[in-house]
Amino acid sequence: MKTIVEIHALQNFAPSNLNRDDTGAPKDALFGGTRRARVSSQCQKKAVRDYFPSSLGAQNIAVRTKRVLDELVASLVAMGHSEAEADEKSRLALAAMKLTVKDDGKTEYLLFLGKREISDVAALVNDKWDSIVAAESVPIEGKSASKTKKQAAQSADPEIKKALDRVFNGGKAVDLALFGRMLADMPERNQYAACQVAHAISTHAVEREFDFYTAVDDLKPEDTAGADMMGTVEFNSACFYRYAVVDWEKLTENLQHDTELSAQGLRAFLEGFAIAEPTGKQNTFAAHNPPEFIAVSVRRNAAPRNLANAFEAAVFTPKGSSLTRKSAEALAKKAIDLNTAFGSNDKTDRTFVLNLTGADLNGYGEALKSLKDILDQVINTVQE
Repeated sequence: MKTIVEIHALQNFAPSNLNRDDTGAPKDALFGGTRRARVSSQCQKKAVRDYFPSSLGAQNIAVRTKRVLDELVASLVAMGHSEAEADEKSRLALAAMKLTVKDDGKTEYLLFLGKREISDVAALVNDKWDSIVAAESVPIEGKSASKTKKQAAQSADPEIKKALDRVFNGGKAVDLALFGRMLADMPERNQYAACQVAHAISTHAVEREFDFYTAVDDLKPEDTAGADMMGTVEFNSACFYRYAVVDWEKLTENLQHDTELSAQGLRAFLEGFAIAEPTGKQNTFAAHNPPEFIAVSVRRNAAPRNLANAFEAAVFTPKGSSLTRKSAEALAKKAIDLNTAFGSNDKTDRTFVLNLTGADLNGYGEALKSLKDILDQVINTVQE
C-alpha cells in the first residue's frame, strides 16, 4: 500500500526579499492572471538541508561538492598515509567509478554524496591500498575525455570496482534520499527523489516595492553635507502557500529499508519545512515569521493534491481583516471540495492541522495544538 505524506503551510512574511533573481529583485510569477510573490523550490530545499545537521547528525546527511578528492585525501592522511600517495590512490579510485578529477583537484561537476558514502570509499581505499594501482596503458594524445574516463574505469581491478560499487550507494543520507541525485557518468547510481517540493506562491497579488537607502561616512567633517553611498533594495510582503509531498515507501527504499532512520528523516523534513526559513536579505529585513497554518495529510493509494488552485483567484481582504485567515479558509474549502469530487479513504487517510489564524475550517482535519503534536501523529500514522 503506497503512503504519501503531504504538508500544506501558509506563512505570512513581513517586508522581505527572501529569494531574489539575477537582478536582485524578489522572485515572482504569474498565477491566475495576477502577479504573485514566489520562493523557488530549490531555495526551500536548501533551507531544509541547512536545518538537517542539528536534527539528524552529520553522518546522516549529504554534501554537494566538487571537492570530494579533498575529503578522501584528508581521511586517508588521518589513517596514516602520505598526502601525495593518498591523492594518487583517491584519483584512481574515483576513476574506477568513472569520476575523473581535473588538474585543480575538482570533479567535472557537482556531486551529491552522502557523508557516510565518502567515508566508506576512503575506508575501502585504505583496505585495498596495494591493489589500487595505475593502469599500464596510457591515454592516447588527443583522445576524448569520455574515452579516457572509460579506459580508466575499464582498466581498474574488477574486484575493486565491485567493492566501490557496493559502498557507493547513497550512504543512507536523508537529504539525498529525499531530494534524489543524478550522476551523469554513473546513471546506475542515480537516486530518484522521495520528495517533491512546489514553488511557494503568494495567495494574493503583489507589487514590488523599493527601499531607498543612504549611508554616510562616520569620519566625515561635520560641515560636509550629502550621502556617501546610496541605492535601492526591492522587496515585497506576502502570505505564501507552501506545499511538499513525500513518498514514504520510496524514502524507506532509498534509505536501504532502515525504517527507524526513515521515520527520523520524515520528521526532520516536516519540521524543517515548517521552521527553516530562506536567508535572503534577512540581515536587512529580519522577516522571521513562522507559519500560522499547517496541515499535514497522510494518504494511502492516492494521488498527491497541491492545493494552490485555492488561490487561483487572488485572495482579497477588506481593511481590518486577516489575509492569512481568509487564505486558510480558502485552502480548507478547496481540500474538502477535492475530497468530495475525487474521493478520500476515511478509514486510512488522516489530516492534522495547526491553525493559529482563527479560520473556520468547516471540519477540515483534526485540530492539534502544536507542531510537535502533528509530527508525533504523522509518524505514528505512517508506521501503522
